[in-house]
Amino acid sequence: MRTYVCSLVAMTLVLPVSSATSARDDVVRLVRLPPGGIQPQAAVDDKGIVHVVYFTGEPAAGDLFYAQLANDGTFTKAIRVNSEPGSAIATGTVRGARLAVGRGGRVHVAWNGSGRATPNASNGSSPMLYARMNEARTSFEPQRNVLRFAVGIDGGGAVAADARGRVIVAWHAGGPDSKEEGDRRVWLAESADDGQTFARERAVSNIETGACGCCGMDGLINARGEIFFLYRSAREVMNRDNYLLASRDGGKTFRSVLMQRWGVGACPMSTYDLVEANGVVLAAWETGGQVQYARVDVDIQTPTVIVPPGAQPRRHPSLAVNARGEVLMSWSEGTGWQRGGSVAWQVFDRTGAALPHAGRTAGVAVWSLTAAIARPDNGFTIIY
Repeated sequence: MRTYVCSLVAMTLVLPVSSATSARDDVVRLVRLPPGGIQPQAAVDDKGIVHVVYFTGEPAAGDLFYAQLANDGTFTKAIRVNSEPGSAIATGTVRGARLAVGRGGRVHVAWNGSGRATPNASNGSSPMLYARMNEARTSFEPQRNVLRFAVGIDGGGAVAADARGRVIVAWHAGGPDSKEEGDRRVWLAESADDGQTFARERAVSNIETGACGCCGMDGLINARGEIFFLYRSAREVMNRDNYLLASRDGGKTFRSVLMQRWGVGACPMSTYDLVEANGVVLAAWETGGQVQYARVDVDIQTPTVIVPPGAQPRRHPSLAVNARGEVLMSWSEGTGWQRGGSVAWQVFDRTGAALPHAGRTAGVAVWSLTAAIARPDNGFTIIY
């Protein structure tokens, strides 16, 4: 039996639970994935349905599964997302699946292909794979590679969708003549028909920033049709800065905004999160071992950054916002290469002030992270 501890900071009792039950206080509930599940991604649609995608199996060549999370903390019967067994990858944490919900509640999933995944990119390298739920919402259509031109995919990508039928899969890679991280760029493959077809990818980031080869991304299309993507640069090796790409013209053009600098001569293997609620878009990232978030928009110049109290090394942030505008940030602590750790969290009021609801408990598996959602009762759930 797994042992859980009581966080004296949060005064939150975390009880032993199985994968189908949740530990709860008055605000924050913890839910374990089904046995063997890691790297949860979650999204709540406009009907309140909680959609969850997670990884199982061999980290270098495993499978993705989709389920819905019920109010009592149980999961529906899982459906496999990838049509080719073993075509997903979890190694490094950053390369796993990303999830978006589009028109009519249709689920879209994108992920880095494993070494055994097909079809490959044109030069034989790993593909950027995509699958969408079928019309009947009973299974996923066969996976497709949306990478045709860009080569050298490594770190994780992103997927964004909206109620108008637009779906965008993004990743960072080099062009045919790419030599190093410093000339990698962010690429987008776009669909205007709910993911039925995709145009050939195009580069949207400035080539001068480069892109951190083994870091993740995230993307979002807000209710106004504005598009956002987060990624990490790789200028001159030492500059691993956080950048926001923002478009107000449907993706025809993007502003590139420096969100925060980070000088480190190594790949941080970090991830990002974007969420929209109550007409506001929030972005979360890691810099120097600390997670943080900020409100963003297409005209942002310098973000006002909100940081949770404490200095424990923190990674892989996830955000959720309730109807009152309160924000839950969850993250991982103690995780690293082939090392699991703990889940931790902090709730903030709508101004960014820390509330008493915070905690930490063991249980984040190797290569895993957390996913946060807001509940209809204005509480929050963390899936891990």
